[in-house]
Amino acid sequence: MAAAGIITEYNPLHMGHVHLMAEARRLLGPDTGIICVMSGYYVQRGDFAIAGKFARAAAAVESGADLVLELPVPWALSSAEGFAAGAAELLKASGMATHLVFGSESGSAAPLLRCAEALCSEDFPGALRRELKKGDSFPAARQRAVESLLPGGDAQALARPNDTLGVEYCKALRGSGVRPLAVPRRGAGHDSETAGSGFVSSSAIRALLRRGEEERALSLMAPAMAAAYREERAAGRAPAGLWNCERAVLARLRFLEEADWAALDLGNEGLYRRFARAAGSAASLAELLEAVKTKRYPLARLRRTALRAYLGLPPAPPERPAYLRVLAANQRGTALLAGMRKTAALPVLSKPAAVRRLPEAARRLFELEARASRLYALACPEPAAVPDEWRTGPVIFREEAG
Repeated sequence: MAAAGIITEYNPLHMGHVHLMAEARRLLGPDTGIICVMSGYYVQRGDFAIAGKFARAAAAVESGADLVLELPVPWALSSAEGFAAGAAELLKASGMATHLVFGSESGSAAPLLRCAEALCSEDFPGALRRELKKGDSFPAARQRAVESLLPGGDAQALARPNDTLGVEYCKALRGSGVRPLAVPRRGAGHDSETAGSGFVSSSAIRALLRRGEEERALSLMAPAMAAAYREERAAGRAPAGLWNCERAVLARLRFLEEADWAALDLGNEGLYRRFARAAGSAASLAELLEAVKTKRYPLARLRRTALRAYLGLPPAPPERPAYLRVLAANQRGTALLAGMRKTAALPVLSKPAAVRRLPEAARRLFELEARASRLYALACPEPAAVPDEWRTGPVIFREEAG
């Protein structure tokens, strides 16, 4: 069965996401399976997901996906490059995905592929070093370095958030049989908090929730996501966020010594010393981030660093994930799973207890995920309501959802 991969967070899932799944089937054929690789309890911007991963995965299946696999936390809380690389590895390892479909401002994979080739060229490191010496931010320096290698305007893709992530997808797929397919993005831009007409971003919906405009926020989610959110909220599992456990995070960070921050591989500009000093006295995460921010590093990277330190994650993700963990599936998804069990390059994990029979790397990764899950619970209104990672299996729809 042909399958299209989609890499996502669904934090929360909205109608733009539903449109992308529908476009994948329109472009590739109505019988195309949809495999989503979704972040679990933590998201790439450096925060807790507002609702649990099983609820979000189930909503995705009810909204057009067939199978949802979890992107483990070391990659979910990584840079755009690490996030894309980890998720792409899962799709490649599944042995079932023929395409990776993603939203894009440019609407074409061609300029993104050219940018990816420039970033992977032997001339790029030298060009980047020259631009970084000018003291600008890393994203700006990287874009200018690519412009010096790739005339014609293609490097402008690196100034647009979805295109930038698309470039990372193209890099991660080089040499594989999985082909990138860019779909024009409709509605508000990525991370825009404007909730106007048409599709809005997940950031805009989260902003409405923070302002207490819950009904407006729910009206902008996909219907299955709105229903799932209501259930999560009634159970005490939503909304989750840093504001619920800020002091727990700060307490953990105050225990860290300068050597612990240095081990996080923050670069060679003394950023780890800034974190070590600020973490010892900051009374809020906003105060901490304000004390350590520099022109070179985006705020999202600093938030990720703080959250990775809180969770005790390794400095960088391993080369590839150690298993394919199923969060939700429908009938077509279970058929994809049956094929994956024959062709996958990684173990397929549908029963958490089965991880004990897997190689040590898989066991260590799952134990790390379980610890991150317990700490996520502290970000929820009712921590005891978050299910035990070792006892929770995927959500399986016995009849086609949607």
